[in-house]
Amino acid sequence: MSIFNEKIDRLKTSSVKWELTKEIYGEEDLWPMWVADMDFKPPQAVLRAIQNRVEHGVFGYTFVPSSTAEAIEAWLVKRQQWKIKPSWLLYCSGVVQAISAAIQTFTKEGDRVLLQSPVYTPFFEMINKNNRTVVNSPLTLINGKYEIDFVRFEKALQEGCKLFLLCSPHNPSGRVWTKDELLKIGELCLEYNCLILSDEIHSDIIYKNFQHQPIASLSDELSERVITLIAPSKTFNLAGLQASAVIIKNETLRGQFNETLKRQGFFTINTFGIIGMEAAYREGEAWLEDLIDYLQENKEFAFTYLREHLPEINCIEPEGTYLLWLDCRKLGLGDQELHNSLIQKGKLALEPGTKYGPGGEGFLRMNIACPKADLIEGLERLKKALK
Repeated sequence: MSIFNEKIDRLKTSSVKWELTKEIYGEEDLWPMWVADMDFKPPQAVLRAIQNRVEHGVFGYTFVPSSTAEAIEAWLVKRQQWKIKPSWLLYCSGVVQAISAAIQTFTKEGDRVLLQSPVYTPFFEMINKNNRTVVNSPLTLINGKYEIDFVRFEKALQEGCKLFLLCSPHNPSGRVWTKDELLKIGELCLEYNCLILSDEIHSDIIYKNFQHQPIASLSDELSERVITLIAPSKTFNLAGLQASAVIIKNETLRGQFNETLKRQGFFTINTFGIIGMEAAYREGEAWLEDLIDYLQENKEFAFTYLREHLPEINCIEPEGTYLLWLDCRKLGLGDQELHNSLIQKGKLALEPGTKYGPGGEGFLRMNIACPKADLIEGLERLKKALK
């Protein structure tokens, strides 16, 4: 039996997914398939490394050792064929913190920051909270697949955008951008002198027949104009350890970003974040391969179930991530009515598409990184809510 079939009780562990659902959705006894974390234990190597550190028993000030950077370097070469240098790495407690720090570093208040909706909610939040101006170049859904409207994208860049937030792979749809698409993005951003901030937190969970390409790896010129964000949090279910890495080849840009972190009083990441990140990247590959196989099975089961029981819902085929982006527009329900049906009839908590900006209306996001039995429970509740 797969290790991912194990049912783990996450109550009384301060789990956002399982213990804040009532606070966020306003109802008791909801089945949580909303926030993007997994209900799986990380690789044994990670648990073992953390336990060894616990047994040592002293938790004083800690720095990130060179061995961590070497583990990240080796991982990126093997998994993504991207050769970086350890000197390009900085660290943050999370990708969202890094997004905010990059906006503060490379733009001024009032500057235009470009994104492509529907997209990860904190993109909007970090631009707005830092008093910058959101410029949106919406993605286009064509035959069940999101495409970039490059005419619209270039027009947005012509408005004077200083920074472009790229979500690669794309959250919420799971789209894995092709090399040609990324090169076109890079060409236009270089032409209009727009820095690229590439959130690649989902880049390790890629389904077979697809390949993630770090945009910074595609040319020497691009590598100097891209800030790449990665973390073990989605890949290995380590979000609670608060550890991410920022990859900046350009020494001037890296120094500027580091100065922002210093102004914020940031010194280092959590001791267990350092240990967990290094252990995951050094010894977690076999576990990850098994995970991807399990998620593939969950994805196929969900697609089959929806075709049989809820054919009005069009599920966008994810090429990466453990998220399903459900197109519910054929049901003819408004977003509030859709939400109410899920909460009151199905007792199911999913992410409403409206959270992801223009183009998210009529959609839902479902997290399938759970034991198959839990997935079945969620699908049954979805059917009860919408059938």
